[in-house]
Amino acid sequence: MLLPPDLALRPLSFAARATEELPLSVALFYAFAAFTVLCAAGVAFSSNIVYSAFALLGTLFGVAALYVFLAADFVAGAQFLIYIGGVLVLILFAVMLTHRIADVAVSNRAVGRGPALLIVGLAAAILGRAMWVARWPVVAELPDVPTTHAIGNAFLGPYVLPFELASFVLLAVLVGAIVVSRKELRS
Repeated sequence: MLLPPDLALRPLSFAARATEELPLSVALFYAFAAFTVLCAAGVAFSSNIVYSAFALLGTLFGVAALYVFLAADFVAGAQFLIYIGGVLVLILFAVMLTHRIADVAVSNRAVGRGPALLIVGLAAAILGRAMWVARWPVVAELPDVPTTHAIGNAFLGPYVLPFELASFVLLAVLVGAIVVSRKELRS
């Protein structure tokens, strides 16, 4: 996003930026953000697990698109490969291979909805207030350099232990997907 030099380094509040004209890239960013939030609401509020799984696909895709807009190319690629390409496909296979999973009736659907809505509303009010009063720095343009070199060095240096622990989490997800899909076949 190219801005005049006097505007490029000055932090603007959300209210001051609301009157400016949005460039296409910023409008697309907000469109993907809205798409991600709507798909996440579909995951949370859908009563059908199959629809929730497909809404999760939209949510993860929207998050990957947001990473692309934020110039985090490595994280966006990892989001596509690991979460959409690996974990979500396993979840969808587990859901689709489980016999009559869409017919399962849950008895206590309304338990905890009131306190949950109160907490979500309170968190949304706090985040909205913080977004409205914060002074967001605006940069003229992002540097066009790949981030993979620095991330690779960090993964093999100071962050090697969390990187290896993440592989155990992914292994647990794989085993969990297999257990969920095999539970119906045993009975």
